[in-house]
Amino acid sequence: QMQLVESGGGWVQAGDSLRLSCAASGRTFSSYTMGWFRQAPGKERESVATISRNGGSADYADSVKGRFTISRDNAKNTVYLQMNSLKPEDTAVYYCAASGVVVPTLRDRAYAYWGQGTQVTVSS
Repeated sequence: QMQLVESGGGWVQAGDSLRLSCAASGRTFSSYTMGWFRQAPGKERESVATISRNGGSADYADSVKGRFTISRDNAKNTVYLQMNSLKPEDTAVYYCAASGVVVPTLRDRAYAYWGQGTQVTVSS
């Protein structure tokens, strides 16, 4: 089965950048649509970004569009989330997830495999 491990979270100031990484196990990484989600304390889980199996297509939540970029390196079994111009409202635990659907989707219900999360804290 797919196992996902996020890394790269940290504590930064507003306007700073972070790059999150998600390392996946197995030999079938390229068969999965990948996504990033986040959850702030007391709030519902929120979709962030999704990327197609070959990395050719991506979609973003409106709240991060223009600031965040999702990418993947199938040779390294890794998906990334480059986060620029971070805002305090970006503070959350960020989760990497894998989906068997062919078309990239921001629906969290479509994702069967989830990482443990990595904390991102943005101070003003």
